[in-house]
Amino acid sequence: MFEPAASETHTPFIFASRRSPVYATGGMVAASQPLAAQAGLEMLRRGGTAADAAVATAAALAVLEPCSTGLGGDGFALYHEAGTGRVHALNGSGRCPAALDLKILAARGLGPGAPIPPRSALAVTVPGALSSWCALMERFGVLGMDAALEAAERLAHGFAVGPVTAELWAEGAAEQLSVSPGGTALLVASSPPRAPRAGEVFCNPDLAGVLGALRRAARDGAAVTCAGDPSPSCGPAAEARAVLDAFYRGDPAARIAAAVQAAGGVLAAEDLAAHRAEWTEPVSAVFGGVRLFECPPNGQGLAALIALRILAALGEPKGDPLGPARLHNVIQALRLAFDDVRRHVADPAFGEMPVAELVAGLLAEERIAARAALVSPGSAALPGVQGAPGGSETVYFCAVDRRGNACSMVNSNFTGFGTGIVPEGLGFSLQNRGIGFSLDPAHANALAPGKRPYHTIIPAMALREADGSLYGPMGVMGAFMQPQGHVQVLLALAEGLDPQAALDRPRLCLPAGTAGDEVRLEEGVPEATQRALAALGHDVSVVRGYDRKLFGRGQIILRDPASGVLCAGSDPRADGFAAPLP
Repeated sequence: MFEPAASETHTPFIFASRRSPVYATGGMVAASQPLAAQAGLEMLRRGGTAADAAVATAAALAVLEPCSTGLGGDGFALYHEAGTGRVHALNGSGRCPAALDLKILAARGLGPGAPIPPRSALAVTVPGALSSWCALMERFGVLGMDAALEAAERLAHGFAVGPVTAELWAEGAAEQLSVSPGGTALLVASSPPRAPRAGEVFCNPDLAGVLGALRRAARDGAAVTCAGDPSPSCGPAAEARAVLDAFYRGDPAARIAAAVQAAGGVLAAEDLAAHRAEWTEPVSAVFGGVRLFECPPNGQGLAALIALRILAALGEPKGDPLGPARLHNVIQALRLAFDDVRRHVADPAFGEMPVAELVAGLLAEERIAARAALVSPGSAALPGVQGAPGGSETVYFCAVDRRGNACSMVNSNFTGFGTGIVPEGLGFSLQNRGIGFSLDPAHANALAPGKRPYHTIIPAMALREADGSLYGPMGVMGAFMQPQGHVQVLLALAEGLDPQAALDRPRLCLPAGTAGDEVRLEEGVPEATQRALAALGHDVSVVRGYDRKLFGRGQIILRDPASGVLCAGSDPRADGFAAPLP
C-alpha cells in the first residue's frame, strides 16, 4: 500500500532486511539517536505538530551528537502542510562574514590553489541551525520553544553516549577538538582529555546553561508579547522570536564572535544579529510515480533530481538492483549530476539567473536526454565531466504527525565538529561551512561578504504525483553522499521495498565524483558486480565494518493515503530508530 501508483504492475525485487519496518497510526519520529527520537515523540504525544517534534529532535541531537550537529551548525528543512498540501522549503544556512572577501584571503595566502583550511577560523560562517528551529516553530509549531528545548536541556546534564557517536567523537577529538581553541570543553576531563566511550555518561553543563537561558527567554518573551493576546498562535510565535533574539543578539552571539576573532577570523556580532532563516520554494522532479522535493540552491538537492531524471531517460529502474548494469547507470548519472551542480549551484541572491530558470534549464527534457546520451553501457568514461565532492558528518531526522503534517530536516557542523572551535561557556563547536566556497573569483560560488556557500545538507520530501497526497519525508545524511543516498533509497522504494529494507540495502558512494575516480561499494554488493564494474573501467573498492558510515545514515517515514498508517525505517549504520505513536 506504500508503493507509488506507477509501480502497481511491477514485481519488486526481494531484499532480506535485517530489521522490521515500524508501523503506527498516531505519528512517527525517526532519528539517528533513540533519545532524540523520543524527545520528538513526546511533542507528538502532547499534541504537537511535526514541526514541534522536529525542533525537539534537532535540539536533542545537538546534545547527543555534538560531533555531527549543534548550535554552531546549519539547518535545512522541508515541511508538508497537510491543510494545504503544499511543501515549504526552509534555508537555515549562515552567510559569510561581512568583513571577509577574496582580497583578504589572498593577503593571507589563500586562493584557488590554497583554499580555506577546514579548522581555520576564516571558515566559520554564521551558524544558522537555531534560526531554522525558530522559523519552523514560529510558522508551524503549537507547543513553543520552551517545551521543545526541555528534553535537550535535561540530556545536557548527562546522557549515555551511543556506539557510533563514540566512534565519531573519537575521530573529532583527534582531528579537531584537541588542537582547536576551547575544544577540550567537549572532551572528558582526563590526562590527556579524550572522547567519551560508548555507554559512558557525558555531561555538558555549558550547553545546559545555554539551553536553559533560551528557555527562560522563550517564557519571558511570550509573557510580555502575549499578555493581551489570548490567541493560541501567539505563544509559540512569540517564544520563537524571543529565542532567536536572545541567541543572535545576546550573549551567545558575543561569545561566538569573540572566539572566532581570537582564533584569527573576522566574524562579528553584527553578522549574527543580521541573520534570519529564509522560507523559499522547493524544487522538484517526478520519478517512479512520486514527485520528489528538494531545497533549492544554495543546497545541492538538484543533484538528486538531475540524476533521477537521467536514470529515467536511461530506462531505469530495470534489472537486478545490485547488478553491474544498474549500478553502472547510477554511478554515471550521479557523476553527471555532480558536474552540473558544482558548476551552477550557489547562493541565488548573488546569481545572474533566477532559481526557477536555472532549475528549468538543468532539468529540461532535451538537456537530460543529451546528458543521458553520454552514458555508455560498455565504458566508465565520461569525457569532460568534473566535480569533486567529499565527506562530512551530519544528522538527518524526520517526523509525521497524526494530521499528516511532515517535516524532513538536516542539521550539520560539516566536517565532524566543524572547526573544532568552542566558544567559552557555550558547550558547542563552530561549523566550517566557509570551505564550501570557491576561491576562484570567476566561479558562481565564489566567496563574497554576506553570501551563503554551496551547501551539502539536503532533506527530501515526496508526494504522490497522481493525487498530491503525502508519500513521505526521507533523507540520507553525509555531505556529498546525500544526493547519492536519495537516489538509491528512492530507487529501492520504487521497486516496492519497505522503508527499512530500502535503508538496509547496500549502497555505492563516489568519494570524489570525478569522471575517473574511485567507486566505493558497500559490503554486500555481489562480487560478480564488483568484477563487472571493474571491467567497465570503474576503480572499485569495497568498504566494510565501521567504515560503512561513508554511505550515510538515513531515515524514511511513508504514509498510506487511505488509512493514514505510517511505515518507517531507520538506518542500521547509525545508533537510531523509528519511534511510533499509537
